[in-house]
Amino acid sequence: MDKLLIEGGARLSGEIAISGAKNAALPILCAALLTTEPVTFTNVPRLNDIATLLRLLEQMGVKVSREADVVTLDASGVDNPVASYEMVKTMRASILVLGPLVARFGEARVSLPGGCAIGARPVDQHIKGLQAMGADVKVEHGYVHAKVPKLKGARIFTDMVTVTGTENLMMAACLADGETVIENAAREPEVVDLANCLVAMGARISGAGGDVIRIQGVAALHSATHRVMPDRIETGTYLCAAAVTGGDVRLTGTSASYLDAVIDKLMDAGCEVIAERDAVRLKAPARLNAVSLRTAPYPAFPTDMQAQFMAINAVAEGTAVIRETIFENRFMHAVELQRLGADIKIDGNTAFVKGVARLQGATVMATDLRASASLIIAGLVAEGETTIERIYHLDRGYEKLESKLAALGAKVRRLS
Repeated sequence: MDKLLIEGGARLSGEIAISGAKNAALPILCAALLTTEPVTFTNVPRLNDIATLLRLLEQMGVKVSREADVVTLDASGVDNPVASYEMVKTMRASILVLGPLVARFGEARVSLPGGCAIGARPVDQHIKGLQAMGADVKVEHGYVHAKVPKLKGARIFTDMVTVTGTENLMMAACLADGETVIENAAREPEVVDLANCLVAMGARISGAGGDVIRIQGVAALHSATHRVMPDRIETGTYLCAAAVTGGDVRLTGTSASYLDAVIDKLMDAGCEVIAERDAVRLKAPARLNAVSLRTAPYPAFPTDMQAQFMAINAVAEGTAVIRETIFENRFMHAVELQRLGADIKIDGNTAFVKGVARLQGATVMATDLRASASLIIAGLVAEGETTIERIYHLDRGYEKLESKLAALGAKVRRLS
């Protein structure tokens, strides 16, 4: 199993390009199931989760072609509307095929998701929405089995804000009879990117980015080309890595506009952040100030950046309070940061982080995708060598991680 070896102490400086967003690309690739015509996507990152989804689509009968960051999908020959446990267990986002399959084929069997260890992501909101649109949905033998002659527009109110739920129901509604209204919809930029893609394919959608989305069903969608938005979490992660090392970096092919909450906190910590049209630049002070935060759905502070800020608070001046309101047990990285010498106390969903003068390198273990990013950030400033085990978690969400870090001057290498 691959490991990452980091020698601490290097100041990050220079320029790197940010990849397309995994969390936008996954639903957008599933949208190809809604049409018989080929659809082309650009800026698609090369990540394990994307490769898994493309294999799943191939199993269903989708023709997949990929060249660099361009993926073309032709779902005209889909003959097997099933997502098996083998494919779904490694990646929960596979549930995103449910809405498009039911909408176009009137039937789908999708395994209940396995995936990551950070909490119960409820699939019941997806099921409830499809039932409101007239589908007969049963959960049997570990599969969600949905059938319907033709979906009908409906008013759907989700009990909780769910990004994949919003995306699944928005895709399903594109081919339903009449109007669907999704209330308490997720407002994430990735939802907006999916809506833009669907509109390019001929869907009629208004309100994406707000908490009420309206979709007028159409008879069919058509081919289109869509560029996947930049990855705001990758952007934020590299900004944190630069901040903690007292660095000066410029990230290209990305935008500060999706990252207001994160950039506000970096500025509170003492960094200078300059937003350009298609780039973000950060200049950091010698030592950061501790910043407290509370995670909440977009546009508030993202849960996917919480671990990275725990790492920068570990060596900042002062004490920070971090409250996690989205996922239970999302402090698994705290124990690993403590192995590096961080002073962190956990009480339920709250972490108290007291900055220390320096961390010491040690062997630590990645527990989930974003937690492993926090260990890299800590390793960059720890004295001596830090070895991070189980970095397959990182490969799920960060494209060319070690080469991008090396381009900024980090001393990092992969050991297999």
